[in-house]
Amino acid sequence: MELVSIADVRAAAADIAGTAVRTPLLPALWDDGLWLKPESLQPVGSFKLRGAAHAVARLDPAARARGVVTHSSGNHGQALAYAARRAGVPCTVVVPEGAPRVKVARIRALGADVRLVPPARRVDEAERIAAGSGAALVPPFDHPWIIAGQGTIGLEIVADLPDVAVVLVPVGGGGLSSGVATAIKALRPAAAVVGVEPLLAADARDSLSTGELVVWEVERTYRTCADGLRTNLSELTLAHLRERLDGIVTVTEDEIRAATGRLVRDARLVAEPSGAVALAARLFHRDELPPGPTVAVVTGGNVDPAVLAAVLGSGG
Repeated sequence: MELVSIADVRAAAADIAGTAVRTPLLPALWDDGLWLKPESLQPVGSFKLRGAAHAVARLDPAARARGVVTHSSGNHGQALAYAARRAGVPCTVVVPEGAPRVKVARIRALGADVRLVPPARRVDEAERIAAGSGAALVPPFDHPWIIAGQGTIGLEIVADLPDVAVVLVPVGGGGLSSGVATAIKALRPAAAVVGVEPLLAADARDSLSTGELVVWEVERTYRTCADGLRTNLSELTLAHLRERLDGIVTVTEDEIRAATGRLVRDARLVAEPSGAVALAARLFHRDELPPGPTVAVVTGGNVDPAVLAAVLGSGG
């Protein structure tokens, strides 16, 4: 299986310039040696804009005219809707029932046609729409264009912190971690790229342990509050992570909530639970991580206000 290269990531950086924001590295004042990469500051509130913008940029004129379709719990749907609107491309997003209402509302506000379906049907429905309409299917993570787009985060990390030793990156479907690991390992081979996922959705841990794709059922992954990380890896992302990821750490629900609260209170960053898992690894599993200058990727801030209020009210 052909893996995404650093040349692909650099090409993606050129494609997304002007659409995605080049986010800064913010020092964590409570932890010397830790920096935060706040992808929550993207126009749509998450890193997903990078991959979506790259995918739309790569479509030929005929494909753009037919539109794009995807399936998403929220962040990728918002990202594709935003990128498609900027490019004048029709967009349909299949959203699993139970997705955060704030995310669904924002997808609609960006002009996309939203189709709500049971979680187990999200992929089949998106594929059905694409086959019937001729629209290009832009998956949330399982495509080289998406992986390369997300990998631009790694380019920026190394440019801003050349001596980075550890990069902590959330793992859901694996597109982000695959792309970031591709860039970091090409530019800073000595640095360790460590994936982080919820203990209640630890399919990536199991897949990397066995060397084969392990799929967790929806009933299991939907137990975690980190709704953006409930998706399983694909064969493509597993191939990247087997080759380029240095390890994986799992975090509990209490640890995720505590990290979410820490980001709000001490970093002044609004983060959704999925966006806080990398920090949770640093806060609660530091003994499992290599030493040295560390970057935690804060992947998104599209949190339901009620969820955030509950986290803060509980002291998280």
